[in-house]
Amino acid sequence: MDPVKEPVISLRGATATLGSRPVLRGIDLTVRRGEVVALLGANGSGKSTAVRSAIGQVPLTGGSIELFGTELKRFRDWARVGYVPQRTTAASGVPATVREVVASGRLSRTKLGLLSKADRAAVARAIELVGLADRAKDSVNALSGGQHQRVLIARALASEPELLIMDEPMAGVDLASQEILAATLREQVAGGATVLLVLHELGPLEPLIDRAVVLRDGCVTHDGPPPKATGQHALPGHDHVHPHSAAEPIRTGLLT
Repeated sequence: MDPVKEPVISLRGATATLGSRPVLRGIDLTVRRGEVVALLGANGSGKSTAVRSAIGQVPLTGGSIELFGTELKRFRDWARVGYVPQRTTAASGVPATVREVVASGRLSRTKLGLLSKADRAAVARAIELVGLADRAKDSVNALSGGQHQRVLIARALASEPELLIMDEPMAGVDLASQEILAATLREQVAGGATVLLVLHELGPLEPLIDRAVVLRDGCVTHDGPPPKATGQHALPGHDHVHPHSAAEPIRTGLLT
């Protein structure tokens, strides 16, 4: 197989439940090296469960998962994976500076938890990429919601991952931060990174998306070109559109 096209993430017949409720109903999802794939769907469709199962946070009740061609339960090379989760703040209530939080993302590559010169350079570069170089020594508790998001993304980038998984990175983020995040992601993609994004809407990331996979009630209803953004987007498999409404709640400070 062409190494450029080899699967980086492969879910086959994946099923999962939360409590007693089926959330994934036998989904197939493949993300190949160098691809940028958006996982779309309404709330409760199974998007976050799918990506959390891919990194082992949600156990499958059926089917299989491979990362970089290795069965998930045998996969150990987590420095190759950068993950930006939902519903968390950068410090999780613990006083810490921007640099300290971002440096924690480098630990998977360090020996005995000690940062080398190369480690420190990678941390500084990640902070600079998300436009927070001037805030590196500041407490993350002093940051806005959009800046929190940028810190979490810098933490994921600090390990220089080959695969970047981001769960709604644009949720509750101001437009300026959205543009910075889009530019950051563009640079990662140009460097050959593989990206899986959970998104509520494509927004400024639309030009980067190679494929859209739409989930509905835990099933894949579309896997192909992303829907066209026209100020509102119709999800394939849905018979209605989701307007980008100013009346939608803005959630800051938390990854939702």
